[in-house]
Amino acid sequence: MPIENLYLILGGARSGKSRHAESLIEACPPPWRYIATAEPLDEEMRRRIAAHRSRRGSGWHTVEATRELASALDDCPDGTPVLVDCLTLWLSNLMLNDGGAETAVEDLLEALERRRGPTVLVSNEVGLGIVPDNKLARDFRDAAGRLHAKVAARAEHVHFMVAGIPVIVKGSG
Repeated sequence: MPIENLYLILGGARSGKSRHAESLIEACPPPWRYIATAEPLDEEMRRRIAAHRSRRGSGWHTVEATRELASALDDCPDGTPVLVDCLTLWLSNLMLNDGGAETAVEDLLEALERRRGPTVLVSNEVGLGIVPDNKLARDFRDAAGRLHAKVAARAEHVHFMVAGIPVIVKGSG
C-alpha cells in the first residue's frame, strides 16, 4: 500500500528535480522543512548549496542530515511538509564514511512509514549510463537502484524529470 503524500522525484543532473520538489512542497501551507544531505567538502559544492539555499524563502527551515536521515524525518512535526534533497548524496555519504547503508535504508523506510505529512524525496537516477569502471561506483549505482526501487514501491507518487519537465511514473501530478 503506498504511503499517502510520499513523492519520489528522480532525474539526471540539472534535470529540474529540486525546483520541481520545491514547487510541490510550496503548494502546501508553510512552514516547510528542508532536509539537506549534502556535505560542503569543496568550493564547488559550497556554491551549489548556497544557490539552493538562496532560492528558498523565509518559509523554509533547513536541517542538515548528512547521515542520520531517519532521525531527521522523525524529528519533523506531524503535518509539516518535508523535502529531502537528496537520497543519492545521503547514500554516498554512508558508503564513503560510515558504511551501514543497508541498515540505514531500512531505517529510512520505517521513518517514512511513520511520517504524517507531505514528504518529497529527491534523488539522482544514476543507472541509465554506462557501467562504471570501478567497484565502488558499481556498488553505488546498484545500491542507488535498490534504494529507488524500495522507495518507489512505497511512494504514492513517482516523477521522473526530463529537461525540466516532470514525467509522471506513478500516481498523479
